[in-house]
Amino acid sequence: MSLRRIFAIVLRQVYLIRGSFPRIFPLFAWVAVDMVLWGFLTKYLNSVASSGFNFVPVLLGAVLLWDFFIRIMQGVTMAFFEDVWSRNFLNIFATPLLISEYVAGLVLSSILTSMAGLAVMLLIAIIIFKLSFLVYGLMVVPFLLVLFLFGIALGIFGSGLVLRFGPASEWFIWPIPALISPFAGVLYPVSTLPQWMQVISRLLPPSYVFEQLRVIVSGGTASAIALVWSACLAVVYILAAYWFFAKIYRHALRTGIIARYSAENLG
Repeated sequence: MSLRRIFAIVLRQVYLIRGSFPRIFPLFAWVAVDMVLWGFLTKYLNSVASSGFNFVPVLLGAVLLWDFFIRIMQGVTMAFFEDVWSRNFLNIFATPLLISEYVAGLVLSSILTSMAGLAVMLLIAIIIFKLSFLVYGLMVVPFLLVLFLFGIALGIFGSGLVLRFGPASEWFIWPIPALISPFAGVLYPVSTLPQWMQVISRLLPPSYVFEQLRVIVSGGTASAIALVWSACLAVVYILAAYWFFAKIYRHALRTGIIARYSAENLG
């Protein structure tokens, strides 16, 4: 792998974002809206709860982490979509660029864009709504890593779907986080779900993250086994997603799909 070619993919995304306000605005706007809405909701719940329970680290903290996961996933897919929308995909792979270098460039681009959104979320949550990450302790770091890895996996998988079925299929990608969230137990314990949903939850790394964060907020100790298992699942998903993307790319080369990319479904 060439670091120069990976950097070139990242640099292209930087130039695209730097010169376009419509691309910069979504990096901050939606996460800010989420933080404000959920922040005021948690303040309201704190004011009416008779038990004195603090909803800020439970609800607002969970929303912040889930938004971080979504930004990671969308950072990968948006970088890929830029090449799709500009009909630049064929030009990129007419160069000596390897598929591994291209995916690595997408991942690094996602890190840059998601860090911008995370900074805004942290500023709003900490300054306005007094969210303190001291409640979570250092365990928040490996949990963030698990969400990061799973977000990357879904981003690569979603990009592979669009590569296979064409730009029109991108509308299947946007709802993925919303479809996963009920099973991940972002705002409630997984035990509240029906049994068949709990089975699916056990296969999703975020479900372990949010379950253990609730344990920490309640004064308990996070399970090292749950953390390791969720990290292993996330790594497996990344490997599977990369295998899927590489397989679809080879199929696109073999069948000529990559040369006749259009806005219509490729079938």
